[in-house]
Amino acid sequence: MLPSRVMRLACLLLLLLQTPEDFGHIESQTEGKIGISAEVVETGATLDFHGSSRFPMQSVYKFPIGMATLQLVDQGRLNLDTPIRVRKSDLVGGRQHSPIRDMHPDGGCSMPLREILRYAVSESDGSASDVLLRLIGGASTVQSMLTKLGIRGVHVMDTEKAIGSDNQVQYRNWAQPAEMVRLLKLLQQGKGLSPASRTLLLKWMTDTPTGMKRLKGNLPPGTVVAHKTGTSNTVNGVTAATNDVGLITLPNGQHLAIAVFVADSRLSQDTRERAIAACAKIAWQHFTSEKR
Repeated sequence: MLPSRVMRLACLLLLLLQTPEDFGHIESQTEGKIGISAEVVETGATLDFHGSSRFPMQSVYKFPIGMATLQLVDQGRLNLDTPIRVRKSDLVGGRQHSPIRDMHPDGGCSMPLREILRYAVSESDGSASDVLLRLIGGASTVQSMLTKLGIRGVHVMDTEKAIGSDNQVQYRNWAQPAEMVRLLKLLQQGKGLSPASRTLLLKWMTDTPTGMKRLKGNLPPGTVVAHKTGTSNTVNGVTAATNDVGLITLPNGQHLAIAVFVADSRLSQDTRERAIAACAKIAWQHFTSEKR
């Protein structure tokens, strides 16, 4: 690493420790682009920084895919207890995250749809996500759901396998932070899903083991965060996507819908995750009286 890179990294870590009040201070040190949007669901109060820009979602897109699948469950077209066969053709490549592929490298296993959904949303399993897209009729079904909900700035276009086969494909699957926050707000308000499906999706998003150093990284211990992460591979020193979006329960019981995207950064994953945590802490401080 060049001395100038070392200096920039040191500056970023100092900024994060001081919890800066300007998202631009964080972005200027990431060698990439940051987009953040946040809204208190119950009041409509907002924060925004590059909220209308497009950012590659990576696995964040499993949130709307899961939501679209649960809509079909609500409509009686799918059943959570139906055994679903995972084909070898569903399995993503070795560089992509997939516990199902790791356990069943030749495919051929069956598990209830409920478990496929849990793997996709909570474990961020790429193979499980592609099984869901196959079952629901492809990305167009997700786009139809989003359109009916009035969401125009979230685009699900490709399978995980396609995204993993070509680094440029991920940019086709993009979201505007402000529109992702709108989708999160609708989920919190109980729109688009039955109460049972909404509860199930939020449970999977709350129980996820991914991204502990992102939105949750600088929040008080015990803060409830229902979230979905997304991370790309690093190609030629550039990481196209390091993301976390979700619903944070504030001390007064209200809910903060927040989306933080870090795109095309040349810095380490630890530094990118610290940037997300810093953005979330700024939003937390902005909407609460806690200043520490």
